[in-house]
Amino acid sequence: MIDGAVEKIANAVLYEGYMLYPYRPSAVKNRQRFNFGVLYPRDYSAAQTGSDNWQMQTECLATGSGTTSLEVKVRFLQLVAEDGFQKGVERVVSISAVSLASIQTQPLQYAFHFRGIEGELELQSHHLSGDCFRLTLLVRNLAGLADGSESRDDVLLRSLVSVHSILHIAGGAFVSSIDPPEDFRAAVAECRNLGAWPVLVGDDAKRDTVLAAPIILYDYPQIAPESPGDLFDGTEIDEILALRILTLTDAEKLEVRNGDNRARHILERTEMLPPEHFQKLHGALRGLRPNSEGR
Repeated sequence: MIDGAVEKIANAVLYEGYMLYPYRPSAVKNRQRFNFGVLYPRDYSAAQTGSDNWQMQTECLATGSGTTSLEVKVRFLQLVAEDGFQKGVERVVSISAVSLASIQTQPLQYAFHFRGIEGELELQSHHLSGDCFRLTLLVRNLAGLADGSESRDDVLLRSLVSVHSILHIAGGAFVSSIDPPEDFRAAVAECRNLGAWPVLVGDDAKRDTVLAAPIILYDYPQIAPESPGDLFDGTEIDEILALRILTLTDAEKLEVRNGDNRARHILERTEMLPPEHFQKLHGALRGLRPNSEGR
């Protein structure tokens, strides 16, 4: 079962760069999207040279047995053209709990469809040795294009945007891909990730959940408790962005209110922040430890 704390981290990934300050639809940075984790239609990707991927691969290690179960949730945004602006609609594709033994000899393939979107998930386990398994998840965009003459904006409407995956295990435990125990280092080094960066999330005593994100994170990332809400910037400097939002002119605020609903919520939330909350945003000290050398 994927808990709410993990969902908060995943939401921060989902909306990373979705809309940036000054949060106005007319701003160039919000009209020309450069989202992380975009899977383009396969035909478009094949015609390009560079990093326009049509599939994402996640590989990580887990300990367990053949009866250990695994569930997967893949989340992304589907962009929809509305009033001259591309708005994001949340999409979720899930694979219910399956045993590692059942996907060991034959991968599980799961097709999904949304209007204008066609994709596929492929999930497989590989028994390495003892209680160690390598898990492989592929997310593919199989959408086709009409004639190859579509604009970038048209292509984005058939793309999976901000793709990330949440893997949850029962009866086993994941191995950190960033700082694995010595016995697993060689096997972790052989894992191949394409467009995905798997990290441990959730309860650090259980090691039962991995978030595979299109951005680099550390194990057990946290949302700062002082943060009043999403600002669509994972490197959030909440105080600066909040103060800048308050400097928008009345005309600019009106454009934000009449634009994307999520941007409107940011504006309204910021305008209602009490002075004492701005003090909380001014800074916080965490993780201080005594200096063992007495300095």
